[in-house]
Amino acid sequence: MKSNRIIILLSLLAIACSSRSEDWTLQRCIDYALDHNIDIRLREQEIETGRLQVSDGKHAFLPQITGSASQSFNFGRGLTAENTYANRNTSSFQVGASVSLPIFSGLRNSRTLEQARLNLRSMTWQLEQAKDNVTLNIIAQYLQVLYNMEVVETASSQVSLSGHELERRRSLAGTGRIAEVEVLEAESQLAQDKLTHVNARNDYSLSLLELTQLLQLPSADDFEVVPLDGNDPVIPSALSVYNDALNINSGVMAALSGIEVAKAGVGVAQSGYIPTLSFNGGVGTSYYKLNGVSNMPFSKQMRENYSTYLGFSLNIPIFDALNTRTSVRKARVQLLSAQLQADKVRSDLYKAIQQAHVQAMGAREKYITAQTSQESASASFEAMREKYNLGRATSTEYEQSKNNLFSARIQLIQARYEYLLRYRILDFYQHSR
Repeated sequence: MKSNRIIILLSLLAIACSSRSEDWTLQRCIDYALDHNIDIRLREQEIETGRLQVSDGKHAFLPQITGSASQSFNFGRGLTAENTYANRNTSSFQVGASVSLPIFSGLRNSRTLEQARLNLRSMTWQLEQAKDNVTLNIIAQYLQVLYNMEVVETASSQVSLSGHELERRRSLAGTGRIAEVEVLEAESQLAQDKLTHVNARNDYSLSLLELTQLLQLPSADDFEVVPLDGNDPVIPSALSVYNDALNINSGVMAALSGIEVAKAGVGVAQSGYIPTLSFNGGVGTSYYKLNGVSNMPFSKQMRENYSTYLGFSLNIPIFDALNTRTSVRKARVQLLSAQLQADKVRSDLYKAIQQAHVQAMGAREKYITAQTSQESASASFEAMREKYNLGRATSTEYEQSKNNLFSARIQLIQARYEYLLRYRILDFYQHSR
């Protein structure tokens, strides 16, 4: 019986562990956001439209086959075979089918297909650019959550220190060794530290909520993030990051694809200068009835009135009211705009990498300085606490030293996560995801 209870308890424990929400790493957050972000899904739908445009370009090479049928009735006076007019009622029925095949479309179809393929490639890079933006937003918000988490822990330790100090002063005041006013000061300090702790928790909850909203999660309940590796990263040079980014950055690749699309657009517009040749063919038959006279039977007329036709159509553009010339000029303007846009994207990328590099180097220096400051503040606080316990320092000096330590810890946390953020932005530019 006892062994069965142990088995049941172990089973319940296993179920509880398996049902506990999995911690969210940075990579898991990024992957989840890329799968559920609405902007990315909209871009994916645009790509589906681009694929359909490619299919349309391929279908332009196929023949067009149409069928037709018509029935007509005429009443009143009409022209007879003797070239006179008489009152007569007639009816006729026609049925047929035709085919039209483009043999040479002035290169328009092939150029349109190529443009559609290039446009699809450009859309794919635009999708990657949207994913990059989402990834950077997730990284920034994830680090904000970790920063607020450590601030909460530091504020909590501050509350614990103030609580112990309050109990100590109450004990000393009970024996008459210190004045009651020092107890009131400790209570005030504890209240301030608790308020700081509450504000820190609120900031943490808000940052966690913003992260879950970026992930398109319904709520932040049971959502926990995993701290990152605390190693000191090495910052690459701005030039090396830029040279690597030129070959993989989605914004740059999308801009270059835009140039290719614009070049193809010029070719499509120039196709208006080239003659086109098409093949046409068809079959048909008809039935004719004249009231008041003997008419050939329907089946016989349908057989004997059967006809076919074959033909070629050559269209030579001579003057189209300058429409083709205007279209070519517009396409060349679009090409120039695409080239300028690509130059702007590369320039903006270089500026962004330069700024990120300067910010990363400054954040690293700030982090190193904050480490030294925190170590000094910690040593100063330990010395002040020992002096205070020996009665050689006032409570005001003790509280000031404790607040200095708290401020140094917050500055260190802030500097550390700013350093990590700037480094990860540079790393993302250099390697993407």
